[in-house]
Amino acid sequence: MGQVKFGLFAANYGTCADPESAVTVARHAEAAGFESVWTGEHIVLPDPAPPRLPFDPTLPFLDTTVALTLLAAHTTRIKVASGIIVLPLRNPVLLAKELASVDVVSGGRLVVGVGAGYIPEEFAAVGVPLAGRQARVDEHIQALRALWTMEHPHFQGQYVSFEGIDAHPRPVQRPGPPIVVGGEGRTALTRAVTLANGWYGFSLDVDATRQCLDRLRQVGSAHDRPAELGPLEITVTPSGPLDHGVVARYEDLGVNRLVLLPQPDAVGADRHRPVPLERILGTVDWAAQKLLPR
Repeated sequence: MGQVKFGLFAANYGTCADPESAVTVARHAEAAGFESVWTGEHIVLPDPAPPRLPFDPTLPFLDTTVALTLLAAHTTRIKVASGIIVLPLRNPVLLAKELASVDVVSGGRLVVGVGAGYIPEEFAAVGVPLAGRQARVDEHIQALRALWTMEHPHFQGQYVSFEGIDAHPRPVQRPGPPIVVGGEGRTALTRAVTLANGWYGFSLDVDATRQCLDRLRQVGSAHDRPAELGPLEITVTPSGPLDHGVVARYEDLGVNRLVLLPQPDAVGADRHRPVPLERILGTVDWAAQKLLPR
C-alpha cells in the first residue's frame, strides 16, 4: 500500500470565505506538501438554526465552483476538491460545464466530491423535493459523465434528459475528473461501489472508519463494480487526536487520503466553527512536520 495522502478541509467557508485567506491557506498547504484542498457546501442555511445542525446561519460559504476556480488559479500542483457538492440541488448540465471548466483552469487537478444532502430547508429554498434525492444523485452522476465522455452526449432519466447537444471544452482529465461519493448510509456506500471512483467519510475516528469500510466490503460483495472505475479510493476526515500511530491505523484499514479539519482535534459543532487564519496555517505546519511522509 502506498503512503496515505493528506488534504485540508474548509477551503471556502468560515475563515476561508475570505478570498485572500483562502489563497493564503491553499498556497501554504501546497508548499507544505499537502496533496489536496477541499471545499464544503451549503447554498443556504436555516435561520434560526435548528438544534440538530452545527451551522450558524451567518456562516459564510463561497460558492464551491467559484472557490475551486480561485484556488486553482493561485496554485500549481495541489488538487482542488469539493467535499461535497449537494448534487440534487444542482442542474447537472450546468454543473458539468462548470466542473469541466474548473478542470481546464486547474490543468486537470479537480476532484469532484458529491453527496445527497440532508437539510430540508435548503431543498425547499431551491425548489427541489427532499424525497427522491438519492435517485437524483445517481442520475446526475451519470449525466455528468455522459457530458464529459460521450462523443454525442445523451441521457434519458426521470429527472434529467438530453440529446442532440454537445459541450466543450471537455475536462482535461480523461475520461473525466474522479467522482467521490460522501455519506455513510447503505445507499451512499452502494453508490460509491457502483458509480464512483472514491468514497469520502467525514469526521470518523478509526473505529467508525473500520465499521464503514466493513460495510463497503459487504456492499462490494453484493454489487458488481465496473472495471473502468478502478480501485475504490478511500478518503476520510479523521476525528480525534492525530499522530503517526493513528495515521498508520487509518492506513492499515485501507484509507488512501486523510483530509484534516482546520483544527484537527475539533469535535461536534466545533468541527465547522471558524478557526483563525494563523491557527489554520499552524495546523498545516504541524501536519507537515509530524504527519506527512518525508
